[in-house]
Amino acid sequence: MEIVAEIGTGHGGRIDSVRRILDEVAEASFDCAKFQWVIASEIIHPKAGLVPLPGGPTPLYERFHALEQAPDFYHVVKRETEARGLRFLCTPFGAQSLEGLLALGVDRIKIASPELVHTPLLQAVSACGISVIASTGVSTLADIDEANRCLKSSDLTFLHCVTSYPAPESDYNMRSLPIRGSATGRPWGVSDHSLDPLAVPMVSWAVGAVMLEKHVTLSHQGTGLDDPVALEPSQFRQMIKELRALDGEANRMDAVTDRLGAERVERILGDQVIRLAESETENYGRTNRSIHAIRDLSAGDALDENTMAVLRTEKELRPGIHPRFFDILHRKRVTRMVPDGAGIVWDDLF
Repeated sequence: MEIVAEIGTGHGGRIDSVRRILDEVAEASFDCAKFQWVIASEIIHPKAGLVPLPGGPTPLYERFHALEQAPDFYHVVKRETEARGLRFLCTPFGAQSLEGLLALGVDRIKIASPELVHTPLLQAVSACGISVIASTGVSTLADIDEANRCLKSSDLTFLHCVTSYPAPESDYNMRSLPIRGSATGRPWGVSDHSLDPLAVPMVSWAVGAVMLEKHVTLSHQGTGLDDPVALEPSQFRQMIKELRALDGEANRMDAVTDRLGAERVERILGDQVIRLAESETENYGRTNRSIHAIRDLSAGDALDENTMAVLRTEKELRPGIHPRFFDILHRKRVTRMVPDGAGIVWDDLF
């Protein structure tokens, strides 16, 4: 099982923090360190709403904008990661960040759960011919199937994920992992947002996950988006030590059950049915991408890259048309006023 340390944005934009995180976990036997190439305008609209922070409610767009780094930053991060014998992995959120990663010479990238329906991004990734790891939180089986077909020419690994922070252990439904593999014809791993360093990772190993991604940070009080649910270095090292100790066990599930207890393991295993997790259901269609106006539109205005974009809707805006229709909408004209930020719906066109 390949183990990925998801550092994400937990470095706070400081190379010294990147080095420190890598050094603190490097003694553990893991394989890959992952980061996120954040460009706010590729992710959300400035009117997407507020996020609660210690200093008070802050626009979510500003929160993402504060995490942006220059391309040279990722060049150094890649070099520092590979100098420690680890694979470098990074998530792009749109065409510009994907182009930046390709310029670094990466041989695989990670697609985050909300971007699994970002059809233009998936098409661009597929055309690159590089390996892809794609998380599937807040996604239906139909969403996963469409992404699988969009990335049909790619070396693709899916990660089962619950897009909730933190994710309840009981939402993981790990019995579905082999079924997901059969349904897609792809290998599956797990991206774990639960708080415990051992429970979901151990059950992932027991059911045959090929990859485990777990957030890691220097401190839960850090400035990274996912720091509150990340493992601190000592917890990450403990997780890997415990997982590697299980490698010699003949019966994986028995070994994990002995370690965690039958009731807890059963709760994590679930019932095999592939569905949205209870904790993420209300976010479906809002955490995901749809087509939004990026300026005020008047009747007769044409849709193109200057007037629409594929963005996460979040809680304050109206969801729009599915991104699979982005190319079809190009040069179509709206028949009524569409406010800046609103999702573009079919009634705006007919």
